[in-house]
Amino acid sequence: MNFESDNFYIEKVLNNDVSAYSSLIDKHKEMVYTIAFRILRNREDAEEIAQDTFIKAYQSLSKFRKESKFSTWLYRIVYNTAISRTRKKKIQTIELNDEIEKNFSEDEIRDDVFKLDFDEQKILINKVIGKLSEEDSLLITLYYFEENTTEEIAEITGLSQSNVKVRLHRVRKRLYEEIQEILNNEFKEVYP
Repeated sequence: MNFESDNFYIEKVLNNDVSAYSSLIDKHKEMVYTIAFRILRNREDAEEIAQDTFIKAYQSLSKFRKESKFSTWLYRIVYNTAISRTRKKKIQTIELNDEIEKNFSEDEIRDDVFKLDFDEQKILINKVIGKLSEEDSLLITLYYFEENTTEEIAEITGLSQSNVKVRLHRVRKRLYEEIQEILNNEFKEVYP
C-alpha cells in the first residue's frame, strides 16, 4: 500500500465506507506503536496511545488536507499524543552529552558491525537504540527504519528541519560511541 492507496482508502472512509479505515490501521499500526513505544518506553502505554491516535485520526480525517503524506500526518498525531502523556507523567529524558571523547573512527566501527551476522547486528542495534533518550530513539526510527525525510520528521516532531539534521548527526555519533563501547566490552569478555 503506497501514498496513493492511502488517499484511496481515505476517500472511501469519507464517503461513509467506515470499514476502509481498517486498511489504513493495518498499514500503519506497527509504526504508530513503534513511535509511541520509543517515546513512552512502556508497552501498555504505547498500545493505549496507538489506539488513541487512530481514534483521533479517524475523528479528524475530514480535516486532513493531503498537503503531506497521510503517514506524516498520522505520525504527528501519535507523536503529540505520546509527548502529552510524558508531560503528564513528568518523565525526565536523558540529555545528550556533547563532550564525549572520540577515540575511534566511524569506519572502524562500521567494519566491526558488518563482521557480525544479521541477527547479531539486529540485537546490537536494538540494544544501542534502547540506550538513547526517547526523542533521539524516535528520530533514528523515523529516519532510518521508516525512511522519512528530515522535512517530514520536522513536520511530525515540530522541530525545525535544521534542528532535525543537527540532532540526527549527534545521535549518529552517540550510536557509534555506544556500539564501540559494547563491542569493546564483548571483546574483553571473550579475551580477558
